[in-house]
Amino acid sequence: MREQFPVNVDANAIAASANAAAKGRGPAPVHLWNPPHCGDLDMRIARDGTWFYQGSPINRPAMVRLFSNILRKDGDHYVLVTPVEKVGITVEDVPFVSDDFTQTGTGQGQVLTFETHVGDMAVAGPENPIRVEIDPETDEPAPYITVRANLEARISRKAFYRLVDLAVHQEQDGESYFGVMSSGAFFPFLPSSALG
Repeated sequence: MREQFPVNVDANAIAASANAAAKGRGPAPVHLWNPPHCGDLDMRIARDGTWFYQGSPINRPAMVRLFSNILRKDGDHYVLVTPVEKVGITVEDVPFVSDDFTQTGTGQGQVLTFETHVGDMAVAGPENPIRVEIDPETDEPAPYITVRANLEARISRKAFYRLVDLAVHQEQDGESYFGVMSSGAFFPFLPSSALG
């Protein structure tokens, strides 16, 4: 259980602090900040990547980008962090969604670059791995890519079908797997034998 501090924080206060702390474009250095936990904010990121505040969607893309730049994952909890406060938020699956990617090169030289719905770019590779979870009840794949500092994006179905078109069979630990290459790393989706 996280310790709660009796501080009244709302999204506007967090946004103002984030704006003041922003140094140019891109994510803030939240890994350097260790403010007190000020409680939980009524903010939720839905599975489709929509951000909600007090039950209503946040319709301003610039505001969503601002909040996404101060997002951090502490253990199993997602928090918005500024130099002076840290508040918990709810994330239904993962905070980001990637609907598309670009491909350059082929074979071992292939590089896959994903863009999230908030404008983050992630080059799949050892630092930003792709992983696929298979639902044990439906056998549906759920693909993800690490975007930054253990924050992930769910790869959309459309983008995943494009990945499957690029997939190859490769041996790993004495077993053949079906997956994709990017930045010199192989990311297995499932054992080749599972393809029947």
